[in-house]
Amino acid sequence: MVLRREPTARQLRLGIELRRLREAAGLTAVEAAALLGANRVQMSHIETGLAGVSEQRLRRLASHYACTDGEFIDALVAMATDRTRGWWEEYRGLLPTPFMNLSEMDHHARFQYNVAILFVPGLLQTEDYARAVYSTRIPELTEDQLELRVRHRMARQVIIDGPSPIPFDAVIHEAALRIMVGARTTSRSQLTRILELSEADHITVRVVPFDLEGFSWGSSTMAYLGGSVTKLDTVIRDTPTGAVHVDTEDQLTTYRARFQEVRSMALAPERSRDLIQRLAKEL
Repeated sequence: MVLRREPTARQLRLGIELRRLREAAGLTAVEAAALLGANRVQMSHIETGLAGVSEQRLRRLASHYACTDGEFIDALVAMATDRTRGWWEEYRGLLPTPFMNLSEMDHHARFQYNVAILFVPGLLQTEDYARAVYSTRIPELTEDQLELRVRHRMARQVIIDGPSPIPFDAVIHEAALRIMVGARTTSRSQLTRILELSEADHITVRVVPFDLEGFSWGSSTMAYLGGSVTKLDTVIRDTPTGAVHVDTEDQLTTYRARFQEVRSMALAPERSRDLIQRLAKEL
């Protein structure tokens, strides 16, 4: 069995879900391995994403785990047998692994929700805005590193601005629209870009205005990516030390409710467009 040096986020998630099914069935790794004619180490490799698992073996495990959710099992099989090599592969080895993982997760998402407080969501950013954001990173990036990140961010936008776009729903705080990222012209062009994109039927932008009362509890940035089934949804939270993935069922339920609440507090799309247009004129 050839082990992967660095499993992708999707491969890791498959292993996590298989471990959760095993634990829910009350089986040890040794007992589960015996069902496959394998050993505990091999089972550990499967559950940590270091080794793949065939469709036959996966379905056998699901059967022994008494998992009757056929749609979920089919989704796991799709993850196990997926051999997609997307546009992001050209950046592999050039950018850190989290960039590859995010691109792959984007590609497989059915929809994406965003809550943005201080910066415009990456999927809506212009090239100049993205460059200005990356220019403030610590430690400072070299020119080549910066340009690679900007190119990658622009390429990611294929999921909302390409031939097969997914539904994208963004709630953006007024602070993110007012903060001057880069030159004044950069901020003005960014607002214009948001207005252009929000005209698409699959893109919805809502703004949380400064004068909204009682919003402090919801003031955290997140991206919610819809999986092929609800159990495979993922929340991505940005932290000073990197992105954190949230994928337990209880947490996902909480974040779904949280997004719906934040969205309900924001201005309606038309009123949001009016506010963005006014801010653009002020620049």
